Amino acid sequence: MTDKPIGHHLHTDPWQQLKTFTRARIAIGRVGSSLPTKEVLDFGLSHAMARDAVHLPLDFNALEADVQAQGFSTLRVKSMASDRATYLLRPDWGRRLSEQSLTALTQHKSTKPIDFLIVIGDGLSSLAVSRHVAPLLAEMRNHLPGDWHTGHVVIASQARVAISDEIGQALQARMVAMLIGERPGLSSPDSLGIYLTYNPKLGLSDAARNCISNVRPEGLHYAAAAKKLVWLAKEAMHLKMTGVALKDESDVKVIKQPNQII
Repeated sequence: MTDKPIGHHLHTDPWQQLKTFTRARIAIGRVGSSLPTKEVLDFGLSHAMARDAVHLPLDFNALEADVQAQGFSTLRVKSMASDRATYLLRPDWGRRLSEQSLTALTQHKSTKPIDFLIVIGDGLSSLAVSRHVAPLLAEMRNHLPGDWHTGHVVIASQARVAISDEIGQALQARMVAMLIGERPGLSSPDSLGIYLTYNPKLGLSDAARNCISNVRPEGLHYAAAAKKLVWLAKEAMHLKMTGVALKDESDVKVIKQPNQII
């Protein structure tokens, strides 16, 4: 009998070097015809983290404090979904404000037109919101035009993307940016999404929005996301539209401002 080193039956994958470029499950190797035990356990852990991200309640008090620390005033609203179970079973209720919240919003209409309204929703990942909203807001402040009126930042619980349409309509905002936790993936339980909508109102489809996805340090970093968002917002203000008609050329095109020579 010849001695064989421990791990002799573990076959590594020739794609191993590619793992440095992605968190996707590639080059995981094999043991005979099966997966290595470590990879099976890692998969189970990632699945559990994704499930937890959906059900973990967001600390709205801490979020509100973080937003106010950035110099923004805040308003809190709720969707028609009264709890998490209802939110998951009735996505349509997460797209509409509760009657009480709608009434409260109409009492907070700004006397000055809102150019760029920011709405924050828990969505399907409270982890994304608690981890990434504050640093993203800090970067957004560096890029937003000084003459744009943002009004209150609205924080919505049990929220889906489309709830920003009703909020924007109630506050008569020209444009709304929805910051919301995205559906967790097995490699990204804390991905934040941004949805930009010009002239928000009830009944809009997703074709009327521009989406910036996977905002987090391991994906699209805060500074890059803020720059892209403000570029799209400026272009939307110029074209008076968002969605499929607004193409993201932020990496290749500079928006010409009045009296600006490029």
